[in-house]
Amino acid sequence: MASVTAASASARSLVSGSILEERKLMSSKFGSLSSSCSSVHGTALQASARPSVAAVRATPAIASLYADRKYDLESFKFEPIRESIVAREMTRRYMMDMITHADTDVVIVGAGSAGLSCAYELSKNPDIKVAIVEQSVSPGGGAWLGGQLFSAMVVRKPAHLFLDEIGVPYDEAEDYVVIKHAALFTSTIMSKVLARPNVKLFNAVAAEDLIIKEGRVSGVVTNWALVSMNHNTQSCMDPNVMESKVVVSSCGHDGPFGATGVKRLKSVGMIDKVPGMKALDMNTAEDAIVRLTREIVPGMIVTGMEVAEIDGSPRMGPTFGAMMVSGQKAAHLALKALGQPNALDGTLTVHPELVLASAEDEITTASA
Repeated sequence: MASVTAASASARSLVSGSILEERKLMSSKFGSLSSSCSSVHGTALQASARPSVAAVRATPAIASLYADRKYDLESFKFEPIRESIVAREMTRRYMMDMITHADTDVVIVGAGSAGLSCAYELSKNPDIKVAIVEQSVSPGGGAWLGGQLFSAMVVRKPAHLFLDEIGVPYDEAEDYVVIKHAALFTSTIMSKVLARPNVKLFNAVAAEDLIIKEGRVSGVVTNWALVSMNHNTQSCMDPNVMESKVVVSSCGHDGPFGATGVKRLKSVGMIDKVPGMKALDMNTAEDAIVRLTREIVPGMIVTGMEVAEIDGSPRMGPTFGAMMVSGQKAAHLALKALGQPNALDGTLTVHPELVLASAEDEITTASA
């Protein structure tokens, strides 16, 4: 028994030593990489000097340690833990996130393809604190599949440059590319967004209303999504709030939970109408969505298919390039509103292939 214990301790020591050595190697190899080129601009993307746990564990040194061991799951054991520790870890971290983002720089409402693209672009600036509010348990909106529940995702050029940036493979045609499964894009960009230290996703949380002060959108009113869905069956379920300098509304096209941002602006008289999107025209729709992505009222930027709802633009159907570029443009509009370097006013270099559609930023006000 003593020899087994000693062998186990020796193995743990070897593993710890290998991990430390690997961390030093990773740090020396990748620690100097402090920026990454962007498909929209050349802004610095801060890289973590500490390697991920996955990167550390998947090393030849660790693999060789276990190479001669018998693959026996009958005797497999996890490290022991108390149930209360699990509860405390989840609760403490979530509560700290809520406290941290009670007053934040940017709140993005809706984590579909446009909202995630916006969050990704904003996350490159480490000084910007971003909260994403998504009512669904599973973020991604309609970007988990292509059209009619098919798998493939079609992206028109030049938005494929964004795919190159985030590392999504595709099959290339002359004017467009095809990702073999839409979930490959969504899972990839989501993993990159969630890994950033200045971004927090609050999924299963609904934005029930807006905070509006002196004609400016100043945050969102939040509640658990399951509570929001049961207001008619229960009572006394008051919400919470998140104050922010900028709100990006990416709530998608109309539906039970769609276009909620602009519909609320109309109901409080800050805009005249929400005519809804017109019939499908891909070529017109994608250009219009990027061009008309803008700050619709002070403090609130509209992106993605919600743009088509407020402007009466055509629907674009199962093509996703405009969602990505519209989200990126919304991010730069937010950066501009925050007084940060951005691609729209020339304070950041823009790739010529992705020069954003030029349009005067419009502020729509309610009629007298």
